[in-house]
Parts: sequence; structure tokens; C-alpha cells
Amino acid sequence: MNQIDLDRKISLLTAHKTEWARLPVGKKKALLHDLRRKTYAIAEPWVKAAVKAKGLEDQPERAVEEWLGGPWAVLLLVNELVKTLDYIDKGQARPLKKVRTLPSGQVVVDVFPLSATDRLLFNGMRGEIRFEPGVTPANLAETMATSYKQAASAGKVALVLGAGNVACIAVVDVLHKLYTEGQVCLLKMNPINEYLGVFFEDIFSSFCEAGYVQFAYGGADVGAYLCAHPDIDEIHMTGSARTHDAIVYGTGPDAEARKRNDQPVNTKRITSELGCVTPTIVVPGPWSKAELRYHAEHIASQKLTNAGFNCLAAQVLIMSEEWDQAPALLDAIRAVFREVPQRPSYYPGTAQRHRLVLDAHPGTEVLDPADHKRNDIIPRLLVTGLDPKATGDVCFTQELFACVLAETRLPGNGPAEFLQQAVRFANETLHGTLSANIIIHPQTAKLLGPALEQAIADLRYGSVSVNIWAVYGFLLPMLTWGAFPGHHRTDIQSGSGVVHNSFMFDRTQKSVLYAPFKMSPKPPFVTHRNGDELGRRLAAFEGTRSLAKLPAVLMAALKG
Repeated sequence: MNQIDLDRKISLLTAHKTEWARLPVGKKKALLHDLRRKTYAIAEPWVKAAVKAKGLEDQPERAVEEWLGGPWAVLLLVNELVKTLDYIDKGQARPLKKVRTLPSGQVVVDVFPLSATDRLLFNGMRGEIRFEPGVTPANLAETMATSYKQAASAGKVALVLGAGNVACIAVVDVLHKLYTEGQVCLLKMNPINEYLGVFFEDIFSSFCEAGYVQFAYGGADVGAYLCAHPDIDEIHMTGSARTHDAIVYGTGPDAEARKRNDQPVNTKRITSELGCVTPTIVVPGPWSKAELRYHAEHIASQKLTNAGFNCLAAQVLIMSEEWDQAPALLDAIRAVFREVPQRPSYYPGTAQRHRLVLDAHPGTEVLDPADHKRNDIIPRLLVTGLDPKATGDVCFTQELFACVLAETRLPGNGPAEFLQQAVRFANETLHGTLSANIIIHPQTAKLLGPALEQAIADLRYGSVSVNIWAVYGFLLPMLTWGAFPGHHRTDIQSGSGVVHNSFMFDRTQKSVLYAPFKMSPKPPFVTHRNGDELGRRLAAFEGTRSLAKLPAVLMAALKG
């Protein structure tokens, strides 16, 4: 895309940014209803295009990933934003289910489930948002939907640099900038999944015609031009810290010195989600054979979903040296890996990251036979027995973005001491602060009592999930998604700011999601046999909000 076309698009957005910022809420809702209708209408071809692009046509059950990480996530967010806008339109704050204060003084709001439907679809799950110091029950409402309290806002033009891995990310990021921050958007599609642009331009067509959203395509040169453009007011990106630093400090031989001295070449506000070395902490407990199998499927799903190309993919499994069932869990994980078919590694650089691990750990377990006929099939790796004191290990310091699962064990005289050690290890050794998982047996949780809640409070991650993979913290828009707050741009880690956040809160610290130790029906793990139908049924429910669609969803889930 040439600079003349880019300038024209930015000029159109600039001409309409104030109009959008001051547009009556009713008209903004009407545009959301239009987007929901169009998203549901093109959901099937959207998913088919993604399945084809990722080489999954011979694994139709894995289409659930494209349904949930595509149309369904968008529809769910749209429906939640409409609920919030309904109250804003009446001059009210959206009612909160429960506000409480922890013994530490931190304010917590329960935001999930919100309805009987939520309780039915997500049996036993509950989610909360925890706030930064200074937020109190008395001033909490002041932190909600603040952009709607600025009647004379002149508006802003935001550049959104779309993600290349999960389809919904670019769309929900644009919706966040539009509806929560009140900014018009130029969405630059990632070259990896720019084939989705035709669908996104369709669902945003009314926004595009009105001058509130525009699209750009191209490589790093287009991105660099847009980031530096004087009429781009803010930037939101999903990607790597390397890309973030290139935007802030430039490139070339002097870039590292500029970063070291904090001399940015781009001083615009930049919000970002930059990935993480995600920990899954397994607290020792009295697990049955069936529970070992269930969580082997759970942990394998944390790694294998989307071929490992998720910012929240589990990378480091943390277990106790004292737990006698740790070998059995690893064996069960190996078995699941081998049961689940390999899939193409569509994301650039996978082979190089794979080689980094093999070079660092020559004894790594290669769980798949090499396929010499296809260079896009890269064997999955299991690295066991990592020394937790080797703080510079590549598995601890670099998000590998590939099907590599590493395991380390920590000392601990009982589950409480182990959990305390695991939290310290995750906070101090592993790169990033985006999401963390804890798996804990209910008997162990009862035994620990307040120690479990203290561990959740101590984890410096923007999303903490207990007995459920953090992907649900990402997908459920009532929760916030983003790094733990406080990173300086010279050490950006997992980024800055949050998205999703359909209640439109400011000053959030983290979201916490809880689930039963063993859910029924089982979530759509990579072993789910009926994923395509389940995803389609869920999208149909959110696309129509018809209760008549619910029985089909439940039947599809039970067939897994």
C-alpha cells in the first residue's frame, strides 16, 4: 500500500475523530448491532478461510479454535459492550454484581458469571477484577467509562497493529479503542493473516463508510511509516517486545543506546500486549488417575492449541520435587501429545526458535518422528528437569512461540511452601507478566486456605487462572487482558495497558478466573472430538442471543 493511500485514509479518520468522540451513544450502539449481524453472517466463511490457511482441513475438530478465537469472541464482546452502552445511554454506570475489599485493602469486583446463561455455559467458573491501590468502593464508579464523561473531547486517531496469530485480536482491539477509549482506528493487518482483511472490512463496513475505521496492508515499511505519521495520535500493538522497542527507540546501530538512555524517537502513547513465558504451576495433591489424565489434556491444550502460537501458551510447567505423582503427570502429558496429530507450523521463525532449544538442551525429548516430506511440520519438544537456578535459560527468558513445553521442579516442604516458592520463581525468573496458571486439587486448596489467595495476590501477572487455562481470561470480555501494570518502556516485558474490559474500568491491576478442578462438560481441549460443531453452536448463540440455541450448544459440548 503506497503512502498516498495511507495519507488519504489517515486524513479521513482525522476529519471524523471529533465526530466519533461526541457521537450519541445510541448511534454507537446501532453500529455495534450492525457489526454483530455482519459478523454472524460471515462467520462460517471466516472460519473456513482460517482453517485452510493454517493447514487444518484434515483436522476438522480443531476448527473450534478458529470459532472461539474468531467470530465467537467478537460476538461475545459486542454483546457485552451493548449492555454497558445501554446504561451509559441512560446516564448510569453499569451495575456491579459484587464489590468487596480484601484484607490488604485491595478492591475486587466480581464480573463473571453475570447471568443464568453464563452459569450454564461455564459451569462453576467465576471471574473477578482486582484494582490498583487508591481505588476504593467509594470512587470505583469514577473509574468506569471515563471517555464518555469527556463531552468536549476532540477525539484521537489510533493506529492498531494487528496480531498475526489469533483472528479475533485485531477486531477486539479496534473495538476497545473505539468504544472504551473513544478513538477512531486505522487497523494495519499483519501480513501473516491479512487474508482475513476481506472479512474484517465487511464487518466494519459501516464504520469505514462513516470515516471511523480504515484498513492498511503491507510489511514493516508500512508499519514504520504509520507509526511515525504526525496525524497518528496513539498506537496499540500486539506482537513482540523487539517490535515495540523498534517503534519507540528506532532501529540501526544507535537504537540500543537510545533505549539504554531512554531517548525515544517516538513519544506517542503506546499500549501493547507483547507475550510472556507463561507458567503453569501444579500444586502437589492427592490426584486420582482420572484427574491426572484430565489435567494432562488440560496442560497439553495450553501448549498445542493453535500450534503453540499463543501469547498465553504454557511454556514452563512448575512442579514440586516432593510430589510423587509428578512423573505420572509427565507420562500422561506425553501420551496426550502423541495422541494429538501434528499440525503445520505456520508462524515465521518457528524452526529457528525450535533449534535454540535443541542447541541449549541436547537431551530434549522429541515427541514426534521427523516428517522428511514436509518442512512445515516441526516435531514437538518436551524439556524436563530444567535447573530452576539457571535463570538465563532460553526456556525461562524467551517466549518460544512453538510447541515446546519445559518442566522444572522446586523444593518445598508441603504445598504451601512449594506454592510460595513457585510464585517467587515465576515473578523473578520468567520473562513477562501477561498470564499465569495454577492447578490445585480442592483438598489441597482447602488445606492451604488463605495461602492460596496470598499466592494469587502475589503473582505479578495481569491474568491469573486457577484450574482453567488463561485463554478463558482472554476470551471472556468482562475481564481485562494485558500485562501487570508498571512496566517502563525501557523494560516493557509483556506490555502496557489492557483491552477487552467490557465494563470499561480504569486503574485495573489483574483479573482472576477460577474453575472447578475437573469441569463437566469438559472444556474444548485438543482432545475434544466435536470441536467444530461446538464452536459453530456457540457462535450461533452469541450471534442471535436466542435461548432456543442453548440446548444445541450443550449437546455439542457433551459429545466431546
